[in-house]
Amino acid sequence: NDEKNIQRLVKRFVPIAEKLGSKGFELILVDNASNDGTSEVIDRECKKASFIRKIAIDGENQGYGYGIIQGLKICKGEWLGWIHADLQLPPEAFLDFMRIADMDPLKSETRYFKGKRHNRPVSDTFFTIGMSVFESLYLGKRLWDINAQPTLIHRSFYVQLVNLPYDFSLDLYVYYMARRLKLQVTRVPVIQRNREEGVSSWNNGIKARLKFIKRTIDYSIKLKKEIKGNSDI
Repeated sequence: NDEKNIQRLVKRFVPIAEKLGSKGFELILVDNASNDGTSEVIDRECKKASFIRKIAIDGENQGYGYGIIQGLKICKGEWLGWIHADLQLPPEAFLDFMRIADMDPLKSETRYFKGKRHNRPVSDTFFTIGMSVFESLYLGKRLWDINAQPTLIHRSFYVQLVNLPYDFSLDLYVYYMARRLKLQVTRVPVIQRNREEGVSSWNNGIKARLKFIKRTIDYSIKLKKEIKGNSDI
């Protein structure tokens, strides 16, 4: 439900598309079962620029991760990334990611790019520290600011990912696998802004936070069991 942010988002991606156009840049806008005017706004933006593609998920929203997974499935590029449409974090970070990747193309496939958030509320930072410490100790890999965005991964890494979770655990799983496969984790500082429009679908109260924590811990337990039982994970 980001109908008021889509046009702003596309406007921010126009100069990115111009700079990365030679690499076959594409922007895929996923309408993850919105019930506002998001779909219609995306349709209008697709008519304005050839680098935009749309994927619409009908019916009930099956989760944050599900929407991203459906978008990744139709990506054509060598590099695949994702970012929220709420404009709290800068799309321009993708230019920084690609600049670093281009500096050493031979090692680029072994990189995992992720934003490093600054200017966050104290409560959010405290929450991030707690989850980062727990996941690092429980899964045995150093993990920090797990849900930070943007994220950019190489296709050679993407094809190794299996059983991707449909909820917010997607970021945890991909980050963990990057550590497990010994990818070079490259973090780029990004300034987090307040939402200009719209309301968060999860970060809207203590009950939502507790629900998020429970889901994440439940998934972590499941992931650890799968790791012990399957060497391919």
